[in-house]
Amino acid sequence: MTEAPQIPEQSVEKARSPLFEAWDMFRRNHAAVAALLALALIVIGAVIGPFLYPTDPFEMVWAPFSPPGEEGFLLGTDYLGRDLLAMIINGARVSLIIGLAAAVVSIFIGVTIGALAGFFGGIVEEVLMRVTEFFQVLPTLLFSMVIVALFGASLPMITLAIGIVSWTAVARITRSEFLRIRELEYVMASRASGVSNAKLMFRVILPNALPPIIVQSALMVGSAILFEAGLSFLGLTDPNIVSWGQIIGSNRQYILDAGFTVTIPGVAIFVTVLCISLVGDGLNDALNPKLRQR
Repeated sequence: MTEAPQIPEQSVEKARSPLFEAWDMFRRNHAAVAALLALALIVIGAVIGPFLYPTDPFEMVWAPFSPPGEEGFLLGTDYLGRDLLAMIINGARVSLIIGLAAAVVSIFIGVTIGALAGFFGGIVEEVLMRVTEFFQVLPTLLFSMVIVALFGASLPMITLAIGIVSWTAVARITRSEFLRIRELEYVMASRASGVSNAKLMFRVILPNALPPIIVQSALMVGSAILFEAGLSFLGLTDPNIVSWGQIIGSNRQYILDAGFTVTIPGVAIFVTVLCISLVGDGLNDALNPKLRQR
């Protein structure tokens, strides 16, 4: 009996799906994998934490500025005597929602403007890129402060303000990818077959332009969380909603007397943003075809 022909290992590797190759590249980045696990724990804690620790974050439960560990309060109390642990747990959900929602707003605006500019070119590109440059040179924190001050410091308005001032990087990345991909042969073939411009942009070109946009989107979530913390530190926040930034903002006057009331939510923001940044770096490596070919 003749032995069955063996398939070379290189052929097996080529047969693997791009998604599997991306995951294989991502898991080689140990820092990104550890950050993903830590981020998953933070998200799980934000979702189920209020049910496991049902203390009202606005309830004054003990003396103000009680240090961590006193009278059973693991993280202590703030300037009003509210349980910091309950505030951190409940604030995680709001901070993550603000980060995700603001990133979605930025991605929608940036992808739309970048796709139109990169696909049509000419006068459309000139006008849209001048608009992008105008928003890019504006002081983003000051501009968002003006929006919040004019329309109110509600959670939706804060999210919208962050999204409006943060879309320029996505627009430039999308434009550059569209300029590159629109000249490829399969796009030209689709155009010759009579496919409409809308389908060309969002069904043919955009799916192939997603990798760098996904990486930038992951980083924007962390930037939005930092942005909200900055606005809250300046007092531009909704006092009826607990977020990590709101905890810092409400206790900022007592930073020298009870530093832990600001340090603890600051550490929560730092760890979360660091995890998001490391995951973004891992995605950058995983979605880069040049690195996967090594």
